[in-house]
Amino acid sequence: MITGIEDYFIRGCGRCARFATPDCSTRRWADGLAELRRICRAAGLAETVKWGHPCYMHAGRNIALIGAFRDDFRLTFFDAALMTDPDGVLERQGPNTRHPGMMRFVDNGQVAAMEPVIAAYLAEAMGYAEAGLRPPKEPRLTGELPGDLPGELIEALDADPELAEAFHRLTPGRRRSYVISLNGAVKPETRVARIERFRDRILAGKGAMER
Repeated sequence: MITGIEDYFIRGCGRCARFATPDCSTRRWADGLAELRRICRAAGLAETVKWGHPCYMHAGRNIALIGAFRDDFRLTFFDAALMTDPDGVLERQGPNTRHPGMMRFVDNGQVAAMEPVIAAYLAEAMGYAEAGLRPPKEPRLTGELPGDLPGELIEALDADPELAEAFHRLTPGRRRSYVISLNGAVKPETRVARIERFRDRILAGKGAMER
């Protein structure tokens, strides 16, 4: 998985065998991804890499994440429950996602056409970060784990639809094994590293201690 921002736009995220090949999804959507990057940077967001993808931050908070897939590319907002979506452009990432928080593009030219809307949504999210606002806690869905998921895991699931779907398909006991392991780490960076290490195991439907 990449750690340098330029690598993403030149070679991809590093998560699959198509990395650094002409078949990488970032190659198909190169022009649109470059436009999204330009708009995010023009908004004054700090650019970094998290979970192998460009992540844009403001006031110490994650604001949005860029991702490329075979059939589309996306700008996904963190804290989606806060977004008002006046233009009705946000979509849910999957059936287990509670709130629409993703702008999905299927043509490179869509980004430039939507620039005013994208900029306005980024400004809205940045305003919430500056004000220190967080989404209100919601009642748990049936079958969810007791207590709160670690923040780093919530962010990783929001940023990675494939991981989110696989995690929600796990049995409650297997999900709990990951929560216990992550909560046992004192430092946030340790929890992030564990999530990256656990990713393949979660996708395989295994618990934290299974081989």
